[in-house]
Amino acid sequence: MKKYLLLAFILTVISLNDLFAQNKNAKRPNIIFILADDLGYGDVGFNGQKLIKTPNIDRLAAEGVKFPQFYAGTSVCAPSRSSLMSGKHTGHTYIRGNKGVDPEGQEPIADSVVTVAEVLKKAGYVTGAFGKWGLGPVGSYGDPNKQGFDQFYGYNCQSLAHRYYPDHLWDNQKKVVLEENQNLIHNKQYAPDLIQKQALDFVDSKDGKQPFFLFLPYILPHAELIVPEDSIFQYYKGKFDEQPFKGADYGPKATNGGYASQQYPHAAFAAMVARLDLYVGQILDKLKEKGLDKNTLVIFTSDNGPHIEGGADPKFFHSGAGLKGVKRDLYEGGIREPFAARWPGVIKPGTKNDFIGAFWDILPTFAELAGAKAPQHIDGISFAASITGKGIQKKHDHLYWEFHEQGGRQAVRQGNWKAVRLKVTENPDAPVELYDLSKDSGERINVAAQFPDKAKELGRIMKQSHTPSALFPFGKEGK
Repeated sequence: MKKYLLLAFILTVISLNDLFAQNKNAKRPNIIFILADDLGYGDVGFNGQKLIKTPNIDRLAAEGVKFPQFYAGTSVCAPSRSSLMSGKHTGHTYIRGNKGVDPEGQEPIADSVVTVAEVLKKAGYVTGAFGKWGLGPVGSYGDPNKQGFDQFYGYNCQSLAHRYYPDHLWDNQKKVVLEENQNLIHNKQYAPDLIQKQALDFVDSKDGKQPFFLFLPYILPHAELIVPEDSIFQYYKGKFDEQPFKGADYGPKATNGGYASQQYPHAAFAAMVARLDLYVGQILDKLKEKGLDKNTLVIFTSDNGPHIEGGADPKFFHSGAGLKGVKRDLYEGGIREPFAARWPGVIKPGTKNDFIGAFWDILPTFAELAGAKAPQHIDGISFAASITGKGIQKKHDHLYWEFHEQGGRQAVRQGNWKAVRLKVTENPDAPVELYDLSKDSGERINVAAQFPDKAKELGRIMKQSHTPSALFPFGKEGK
């Protein structure tokens, strides 16, 4: 009898522990971070897009909070993602430029870097990434499986991600050969659709007992401009005046890094954004289907400003919504992104928050929401208070960016002041352009001559915000 009582007691304790663990996990949200590729501030309906329909992205924003003053890590892929993963701006983060390595991939993020995925995994989250990585080849320190992700499926190399019908993708360490796309001769298996299926399967496998972090770095609508000939594309065909784009077509001489020709570049771009919107809707619908909707924070944004390669035409689509600059610029159009967060029951629908933040704030924010501890010596601050509406929101004194190509560029935002310095490699003390964003969000009027003290102050912040990097020397450091 005593043995049966002891066994019953043990089983009760185990059951209670399991229940307590489930209750603890239930208080912490699942987190989904959706990252578009080269999507401009004005390419979505909630920021004024008129030519392309984005009902699902707009629904996400309408059912949550919009952040109209949120910024990417910088204005190109790899360093922007490095900032996102590490919680550090581009004057401090490990990867500060696009740097390819052989045989396939980019310079790997260091093993010493603590990523947002590692923080959440340590806190008990299941982690998955589906899309484009670009922070280190398979098997290197930068492999997503070595940077906190339990599961990865998609493009490891961002150069290969120029092609929407690649000959392979990666499923963790396994090379997934796409037989119908071999040698870039045929365009049969559309990679974004394959990646989306894996992402939906990831959500479908969740039962709410353990929180998850899902990172969705989609490649849409990055060039090349190509999309399946389905109803989405057919809807936009014939709606715009078109000038065909001649590129590097699929065939025996095709290269991974090229862009295909496109007879209807405007229609193709619109259809790609619409397909991205479809994917967002599928994720939201899957959450509701699984009963995970109310305990999941979903954030939507983009990695940098709109591109002009492959036949893209951001001027035609008003992709910058009046902001100056495109991808690779540190003006607002190159780094300010569409940004919205949805969390039913926590975030009040239809709200707007003017918190001025950037990608390096994501890590400490997710850490706070997960009840985890963020690493020390990062540049980000948590904006969980701005998301939940609870507590007092801390503010940045300033934000800093640098860009290592095209002569080197730096930028600082402090309150409504924005400073930009160009040709830093040639002259680290090049003149600082100064703009008052409260009156001139399009950065059309340089007021440095009118406010020389402020221009000098922000110039000093530029110098103080940069630490030297042997991998990515800046200015005179590389000479």
